[in-house]
Amino acid sequence: MANTASARKRIRQTIVRTARNAARKSRLRTFVKKVEEAIAGGDKSVAIAALRTAQPEMQRASGKGIIHANTVARKLSRLSARIKALASA
Repeated sequence: MANTASARKRIRQTIVRTARNAARKSRLRTFVKKVEEAIAGGDKSVAIAALRTAQPEMQRASGKGIIHANTVARKLSRLSARIKALASA
C-alpha cells in the first residue's frame, strides 16, 4: 500500500482516470457497432449517417489517448471502404 500522501493521491487519480477511459472506450465501441450494424443492414444512407456521428467520437478518443491515432485512421478507412462498396453490391 502507498506510504506517502502523494502516492495515495496518485492511486485515487488512477482509479478515476481508469473509469473515465473505460467509459470513453465503451462509447467508442458503441458508435463503431452502430456503423457496422448499418452496413450489415445494407442501407447506405443510414450507414453514412452512422459513420458521420462515429467519426468525431473516434477522433476525440484518439485525442484523449484512449486509442492510437493510426488505429482510428485505419478503422475509419475500413468502415468507409465497406460503406462505399454497398453501392456497387
